[in-house]
Amino acid sequence: MPNIKSAKKRLRQNITTRERNRINRSFVRNRCKNVVKAVREGNIEEVDRLFREAVKSLDQAGAKRTIHKNAAARKKSRLSALVRKLKEQNQTATS
Repeated sequence: MPNIKSAKKRLRQNITTRERNRINRSFVRNRCKNVVKAVREGNIEEVDRLFREAVKSLDQAGAKRTIHKNAAARKKSRLSALVRKLKEQNQTATS
């Protein structure tokens, strides 16, 4: 435990920030999982909506440095590839 007043304050700040980051990371992970689940179900309208939400939350987390910007970009790219693949499969199935 810190003895100095400024170190005590820093500890309180770190605890608050850690909790906020945990919540934000969990939120982003859940949004990404929802997109993957919707892709597996094949619901294109739902996938589009969830994908937009996931991209928004990834961008926000990257901007706030909750996750690294490149990690956010990588996740967006992989989700985008999944969505694109689903749409291509749907187009070939209907053709």
